[in-house]
Amino acid sequence: MKKFKRTTVTTALPYANGPVHVGHLAGVYVPADIYVRYLRLKGEDVLFIGGSDEHGVPITIKARQEGVTPQDIVDRYHTIIKKSFEDFGISFDIYSRTTSKTHKELASDIFKTIYDKGGFIEQSSEQYYDEKARQFLADRYITGKCPHCGNEHAYGDQCESCGTSLSPNDLINPKSTISGSIPVMRETKHWYLPLNQHENWLRQWILEEHKEWKPNVYGQCKSWLDMGLQPRAVSRDLDWGIPVPVEGAEGKVLYVWFDAPIGYISNTKELLPDSWEKWWKDDETRLIHFIGKDNIVFHCIVFPAMLKAEGSYILPDNVPANEFLNLEGDKISTSRNWAVWLHEYLEKFPQKQDVLRYVLTANAPETKDNDFTWRDFQARNNNELVAIYGNFINRALVLTHKYFEGKVPDSGELNDYDKQTLSEFVNVKAELEKLLDNFRFRDALKEAMNLARIGNKYLADTEPWKVAKTDMERVATIMHLSLQIAANLAVAFEPFLPFSSEKLRKMLNLKTFDWKDLGRTDLLKAGDLLGDAELLFDKIEDTTINEQVQKLLDTKKNNEVAAWKANEVKEIVSFDDFQKVDIRVGTVLDCQKVPKADKLLQFRIADGLEERTILSGIAAYYPNPQELIGTQVCFIANFEPRKLRGILSEGMILSAEDADGKLVLIQPQTKVSNGIEVK
Repeated sequence: MKKFKRTTVTTALPYANGPVHVGHLAGVYVPADIYVRYLRLKGEDVLFIGGSDEHGVPITIKARQEGVTPQDIVDRYHTIIKKSFEDFGISFDIYSRTTSKTHKELASDIFKTIYDKGGFIEQSSEQYYDEKARQFLADRYITGKCPHCGNEHAYGDQCESCGTSLSPNDLINPKSTISGSIPVMRETKHWYLPLNQHENWLRQWILEEHKEWKPNVYGQCKSWLDMGLQPRAVSRDLDWGIPVPVEGAEGKVLYVWFDAPIGYISNTKELLPDSWEKWWKDDETRLIHFIGKDNIVFHCIVFPAMLKAEGSYILPDNVPANEFLNLEGDKISTSRNWAVWLHEYLEKFPQKQDVLRYVLTANAPETKDNDFTWRDFQARNNNELVAIYGNFINRALVLTHKYFEGKVPDSGELNDYDKQTLSEFVNVKAELEKLLDNFRFRDALKEAMNLARIGNKYLADTEPWKVAKTDMERVATIMHLSLQIAANLAVAFEPFLPFSSEKLRKMLNLKTFDWKDLGRTDLLKAGDLLGDAELLFDKIEDTTINEQVQKLLDTKKNNEVAAWKANEVKEIVSFDDFQKVDIRVGTVLDCQKVPKADKLLQFRIADGLEERTILSGIAAYYPNPQELIGTQVCFIANFEPRKLRGILSEGMILSAEDADGKLVLIQPQTKVSNGIEVK
C-alpha cells in the first residue's frame, strides 16, 4: 500500500434547509471524526474539511414558503448545523459554506477551466416554463396528478403518496406551484458533463484499482458502470446559485451537484489560502470522502470525472460510505419530523454527547441499514458505559483515594493472574489500528470496550476492598495495574468519546498522551497524584426514555392525521333508495357496557314514539358511558333488528371514524324533539 505524506478528509456537506439529526451523525460525521482524531493521535498530517451545502431548489422552496430570501434560510440553518457539530465534538479544521466568496470564485474557475478544454457538451431540450412567473420550473415547482396512483398533488420528480419516481412530463394536468398557472414547454440550453466519455478510465480506476473499497460502495459503482453512463447537466434555470460564467448563460446557475463538492476545495482554500493546493493537487496527499450511500455515485463517479476533466486535482483514495440509520424501525424523515435532532437531544441530555456518539458507533450502519431505538440507547448507556467502563474507572479512583491518599501506588511482584490480565490488553493498539485503518469503527469501539471489560473483571476478581484487610502490598499492585488500564482507556477511547476521555485524563492527571502510548503499563508513575474521582457516566432512567418514546409516538400520530385522506365515494345510489333510510334523533335514557363484550355499549333510546334498545361497538371510545345519559344521538330507526350477545338491537347508532381510527357519535348541535327525522 502506498505511503502518503498527508490526508485530506472531507464529510458530505449537509443541506442548509434544516437542522441535522442522528442519522447524519451516525452515517458520516462521527465516523469521520473518529478517523481524524485517530490520525492526529498518531501524529499524522491531516486536514478535516466540512461545510454547508447552500444552493438548490429545496432552499428556494422553503424561502418562498416562509416569505424570506434563500440567504435568510441558509444563514439560519448554517448557524444551527455548525453549532450542532461543535457541540458533539466533530473536530473540523474548518466548517464553511458554499455561499462564501471563495467558493463562488473557485467553482466558477473550475467550470471555466473544463469549459475552455471542451470538457462539456451543450444540449437543448424542452422544459416546463411558467409564463406568468417568467421562469423555467424545477421539478419540485410542478405538481399534477400521478399517473400511477391518482394522487392529485404529485411533484415533478416524485409522488410522495406512492413513492414512484417521476419526470414532469409524466404528470397529468401539471401546474406551477409558483403562480398556479398551467406551464408550457419551452426550449432551453444547458451544459452537460459527458460521463459516457469518462466511462473507460472510471471502470479501470474503480473496478480494477480499488477493489479494497467497501462492498456497498464498490457494488453501487459497478452497477452504475454496467448500466452505462450518460451525460449529466451541470447547469439549470434558476435564480439561486452560482451563475454559469460564460456568455449566453444569463438566468442559469451551476447545478447544485456540480457546485457542492467543490466546496471541499474552496473551504480548504479559505482556511489555507497559501498552501491549499498541496492538500488537493499533490500525489502524496491521500483524499478520503466520508458520505452516506445516497452520495456514492456523486463522490465515486461524478466528482472524480469533474476533477479529471479539470486536470490538476488528485482523486479520492477511498470513499467509506455508510448505509442509512433508521429510527425506531422507520426511515428517518425530516419532512415528517421523524428524527432525533441534535440540538434538541442536548436540551434533554445535557453533557451526554459521548453517550450518543457511543450508541451511534456501536450501531453504525457500516454494511447495511441499522436502527436507533431509545430502549437500546438506554441499555447501552446503563449496561455498558455505566456498568462496565464507568464502574471500573470509579472503583479504581475511589479505592486509590481511600487506600493511598490519591497517589499511584508502587507495584509489587505480579502474580499469574496479573500477568494474564496484562497479556489480554498488550495487543490492543495493533488490533485497534487494524480496524481503524480499514474504517471498521463499530468493531474498533467494541475492542476499546473490551479493554474496559478486562479492567472491570480484574477489579471484580481481585476484590482489593477485601484484600485490604490483610495485605496492603497486594492492594498496591492491584491498584497500580488498574490505574494503568484506566490510563490506556483514556487513550483508546479518545477518538470515539472525546469528552469523557478528557474528563478521565483530568481525573488521572494524565497531561500528555499519544497513540504510541497505547498498551504501555507505565503511563502513570508511582507517586503521581490523581485528581478527584467523578462519575464518567450516569444512569438514564425509564421516565426519561418513556418521554422520548412518547414524543415519537405523538409525532407518528400527528403525521397519520396530517396524511389522512377521505375514502373514495361509494357507488351512486338513487334518491329513492336514500329515502328508504329513516334517520332520526333520540335521547339517551341509559347507557352501559354489555357484560363480557369489550366493544359493545347498550343504549336505551327515547325515539319520540316509545323506547328502544340499540347496541353499538363504540365502548373503547366512551369509557364512561353513563356520561352519555341525557345527550341526543342520531340513529337509523328502520334498520333490521338483530340479536347480539342475546340482546335484540333495534337500530343503528351513527358515528364517524376520525383519522386516527377513533369513533365519534354523530349528535345534533342543539337539542331537538325526540323522533325528529334527519333529512
